[in-house]
Amino acid sequence: QVQLVESGGGLVQAGGSLRLSCAASGRTFNSMTMGWFRQAPGMEREFVAGISRNGGTTSYADSVKGRFTISRDNAKNTVYLQMNSLKPEDTAAYYCAADRLRYQIYKNSQNYDYWGQGTQVTVSS
Repeated sequence: QVQLVESGGGLVQAGGSLRLSCAASGRTFNSMTMGWFRQAPGMEREFVAGISRNGGTTSYADSVKGRFTISRDNAKNTVYLQMNSLKPEDTAAYYCAADRLRYQIYKNSQNYDYWGQGTQVTVSS
């Protein structure tokens, strides 16, 4: 079993920055592809960013490209999401997820086996 715990969410003004962290335990962290998803009220959960096991490959949703950066520190069992130039439409609950089976980064949430509890990000205009 894998436990994922997100932190770093909060309230920020448009144009501001936040850094989300997700700490993992219970399984060798570097054996899992990691992803960040978000879900706004009344909306489907959507892919935000993903990172390969060794951190060498990343993938982003078009809506966050150039503004968000995903990274990981396998020594600390932690994945990060640096969010810059935040917009009100980025407001959502953000979830960390782990895929224990696949090397590639998939944008479909059904490919991920483990999920954190989520952290709220609110961007005011």
